Amino acid sequence: MARAANSKKSLPSVTKAAAVVVALGSAQASEVYKHLSEDEIERLTIEVARLSRLTPDEMQDIVDDFYGLCTTQKVISEGGILYAKNVLEKAFGAQQATSYMDRVSKAMQTRSFEFVRKANYKNLMMMLQSEHPQTIAFVLSYAAADQAAKIISELPKKLQLDVIRRIATLESVSPDIVSIVEQALEKRFSAVVSVDMTEIGGVNYVADIMNHIDRTTEKYVFDELSKSDPALSDDIRKLMFVYEDILTLDDATIQTVLRSVDAQDLAVAIKGSSEEIKELLLSNISSRARENILSDIEYLRNVRMRDVERAQQKIVETIRALEESGEIVLSRGGEDAIID
Repeated sequence: MARAANSKKSLPSVTKAAAVVVALGSAQASEVYKHLSEDEIERLTIEVARLSRLTPDEMQDIVDDFYGLCTTQKVISEGGILYAKNVLEKAFGAQQATSYMDRVSKAMQTRSFEFVRKANYKNLMMMLQSEHPQTIAFVLSYAAADQAAKIISELPKKLQLDVIRRIATLESVSPDIVSIVEQALEKRFSAVVSVDMTEIGGVNYVADIMNHIDRTTEKYVFDELSKSDPALSDDIRKLMFVYEDILTLDDATIQTVLRSVDAQDLAVAIKGSSEEIKELLLSNISSRARENILSDIEYLRNVRMRDVERAQQKIVETIRALEESGEIVLSRGGEDAIID
């Protein structure tokens, strides 16, 4: 029986996998390796080599956890959700059974539409362009965010907005519907969703898509969505950072950001910015740098809007990268950012 969850040492999944491989022994581990991709073999081997000494209790916890997950997947596939839940509760107790069910169900969900995530976005575009907006939204909910962003960028303007709205408002979908759509779009059926309800789409996912999408499409979607559905527009904006949100940053944060921004990109971005953003950015650089930027802007002639938007997008990407690295912290919902 596995120990209580709160007594286990928190370890990355790849470390746990390495520990299981070590526990299996070389003979059985070699059989496991036969079923892994080259990338997986490389990652796992490196982790086995780096694995620090584990106590017997820690090793037993990992093996118990692995056994529980394997058992969960087996009983789900053999008898369905309710049967699996009943068996696991008897074997591990209600709390541990729920934990196993949640983890395995989530992993099984991600296998649906695997062909979508592996496909080139241009091929997906060709497949989806004649489909109903609801089907497009449904399929893109299973795509990677960067894939979905590229596809949405190339859809007709009115369809872009329709698809974004549909993704944001998608609700739980039965596995039967998932299977029907998946089989219709791919001759080789890849996986059957084996959970009662599959969570897809939603505002969080749309925000992720918008974080990957080009500046032109982003601006269009928010301009139109703010007219037709301002509440939804606000909900999405609160979960992402857009160029106009620079106005919500404090001076220290802006100075941190500008240290990582190319001077030429800054000049081009400011060229197409509002006076308010222009003044805020220029007020956070040295007098000499300000003179140089203003001089560069003065000499910029016939700058294409797409170049301005590309430069602005680079600044936004810099801000997101700094947030991800922990150098700055962005408070969502319109509050000021703070420095760690």
